Amino acid sequence: MGSQRIRPIKIIILISVILACSISSGCVRSFEEESYYDITDMDISAERTGAAFVDLNVTTYIEKDRGSPAGKNTSLLLKAYSLESGLLVEQKELELGGFEKRETRAVSQALSLPKTGSYELQVVLFEEKTRKSSGEIKVYSLEALPADVQEIGIGIPEMDFIVRGVKDGKVLIESDIYLTNEGRAISSDYRMLVKARELDAGLLADKVWTKTGKIESQTTVIRSVNLTIPDQYNYLVEVLVWNNNTIVKRGEGHIRLSPEIELKDEKPTAVREIETGEFERDEDFAMPKEESLGEEAMPGFGIFCAVFFLFLAGSYGRRTGEGRSEENRGRSGEGRRRSGEGNGRRGGGQNE
Repeated sequence: MGSQRIRPIKIIILISVILACSISSGCVRSFEEESYYDITDMDISAERTGAAFVDLNVTTYIEKDRGSPAGKNTSLLLKAYSLESGLLVEQKELELGGFEKRETRAVSQALSLPKTGSYELQVVLFEEKTRKSSGEIKVYSLEALPADVQEIGIGIPEMDFIVRGVKDGKVLIESDIYLTNEGRAISSDYRMLVKARELDAGLLADKVWTKTGKIESQTTVIRSVNLTIPDQYNYLVEVLVWNNNTIVKRGEGHIRLSPEIELKDEKPTAVREIETGEFERDEDFAMPKEESLGEEAMPGFGIFCAVFFLFLAGSYGRRTGEGRSEENRGRSGEGRRRSGEGNGRRGGGQNE
């Protein structure tokens, strides 16, 4: 009976020793259920279409089939490959945290791609640096997407106005327009209309067409135009940038040649008279002649006129020269006849 009582004690001691050795050696096996994820679908949309880049919104639908409760962190890696070259163009990674069992989640990521060619978008889901699932979707011919109306990449941050001349109640204003290309590529050459509108009546005083020119990325340039406006009025200067037949950008500034001032300790306002000539620059700047803003003048017309007048002058010169030559020939012939008669008379006298 003594030996039978000792056996259970020995067994307990033996199990305790084995567990202690297992724990101390790090051989405790985790019997947690492995997590399984599934990427069920992907959506892609163009959030903004510029002249050189397209901002995409990629939505990935992730479902956790089974596994341990939330606690392990997950992340989603989004990569874009060019279908033409196979090169990696852009990638973004987003931390998602843990998923509950049987949870489905829609994850959106923003991606900006050059507006050229076609791409393959791949997503890879990781749990604690372990790859769990992946998916892919393709987009084609991004260059075919029309640019948004206001997205040309050009901004109008500033305008300066300089008085270049004052004459007969008219003021010649040089308008310096600052244009900044905020895009990622060289801008196109757009048409630009600059107008001076009287503030109170809303009447248009002058307008001029010009060009923005091609502007390097992240660069500011100055385009100058001349406006001729009546003196002693206030004006709103509007700048309209056109892409074909659509206005795609606006900017405005103010010219106050008759500003209002508040009188001290009184509410009424008074108009301050401005001597515009005091602001005139020293440069010799002539008043421009009025030009039609409709059809443009025929290029090269002045050259054609000059050639035509030269032709007339040459023809006239040739005719005058020919007339003088004939007159000279007539005079020389008459002279020869008179000389012959004289010789004949002298010969007759000798014979006699």
